[in-house]
Amino acid sequence: MIMRNTMLASITAMMAAAPALAQTEVEFWHAFTGRLGELLAEQVETFNAAQSDYVVTASHKGNYSETLNAGIAAFRAGQQPDILMVFEVGTATMMSAKGAIKPVYEVMADAGADFDPDAFIGSVNGYYTTSDNQMLSLPYNASTPVLWVNRDMLAAADIDPDVDLSTWEQVGDVLDTLKASGNDCPLVTAWQSWIHLENLSAYHNVPFATKANGFDGLETELSFNGEVQAKHIQTMGDWAKDGKFIYTGRRNESGANFRSGACALFTESSAGYAGIKDEATFEFDVRPLPYWSGVDGAPQNTIIGGASLWVMEGQTDEEYKGVADFLNFLSSPEIQAKWHQDTGYLPITNAAADLTREQGFYDENVGTDIAVIQMTANAPTENSKGLRLGSFDQIRGIIDEELEAVWAGDKDAQAALDSAKTRGDELLRRFEQANR
Repeated sequence: MIMRNTMLASITAMMAAAPALAQTEVEFWHAFTGRLGELLAEQVETFNAAQSDYVVTASHKGNYSETLNAGIAAFRAGQQPDILMVFEVGTATMMSAKGAIKPVYEVMADAGADFDPDAFIGSVNGYYTTSDNQMLSLPYNASTPVLWVNRDMLAAADIDPDVDLSTWEQVGDVLDTLKASGNDCPLVTAWQSWIHLENLSAYHNVPFATKANGFDGLETELSFNGEVQAKHIQTMGDWAKDGKFIYTGRRNESGANFRSGACALFTESSAGYAGIKDEATFEFDVRPLPYWSGVDGAPQNTIIGGASLWVMEGQTDEEYKGVADFLNFLSSPEIQAKWHQDTGYLPITNAAADLTREQGFYDENVGTDIAVIQMTANAPTENSKGLRLGSFDQIRGIIDEELEAVWAGDKDAQAALDSAKTRGDELLRRFEQANR
């Protein structure tokens, strides 16, 4: 196994401690609990122990939506933190928050920090940069969806645990066998909109929205009600009706079902690795996200989820120097490699990916490189670069409502997606008008 304590010791040694002076506090608000919260706290403790100029104080502010709302409210009250964790769907909201953020490239330049945005993996970097490659926020916990497999449950249903699950057609065959064998939970999912509409669209190289999924302007319209998306959602609706797909909630409620050994297949973030490795008492592995075999160009590449770190305006020069030091620490190869290996989040830099490979982690933990390969095997297209849409958290709420109607058998997929598009477009027009 990789000697992570040795890695941390070497990092600490590299960061020479300054003479003991009054420390400048850097406030960091985040959305992590559980194992991820513990690993984030470890990073903060390592940074604080490695130098004496700054002390980072990390505070949990609720889930992703609650943390974003807390940051907005704090800014309005003039009590904003230095660093705010914002999930990827809040990117357009943060970009439009004039006077609220200080772009990372400015923070680094003003602090005289050695910082190279080209060191970051392209599919990660592109999501959080301007068209001229200026980084707005620092990628932190970037993930992508994969398929988690309970090998023991497959074996119990007389299914070869190494069965090919590359396509949704093959997944359907396995679900049939699992259900016929008496399995009560063949398939569950986390983050249904992110995985089964947003990433489904990117992976099949079809648009989720016009204007390059919002990257090319605010005048975008939703287009996730196309043939590929409707086919997939209708298939899942049929599986729900037959008891092959079990719906448990909009976020990651189903994670507990899979980790406890109650479910056979689980579509979830690559970052599910931290909890699954920590809690599962069964044999599991990770596979690429399935795709529909009849779609030209599939599989393309999936897109990232997770969050980035935004620097808030209104802080002192000394605080910004501390922010720059901390962000450089977080993106260093050693810290990023450890974070990637512990959590399943993507290594956000090429150097961290190379270091992980050199350390033999992928050889010892088969499948842990799948998320990286899935994101980097093909150059992103306009349809698979990511999503940059205003009011996207609220749009996701609309999508969730409509998908729930499909799972319950109250609507067919096409009607539900058409309705979600109409309702979501109304929010996009309001966002456009408010940000002209």
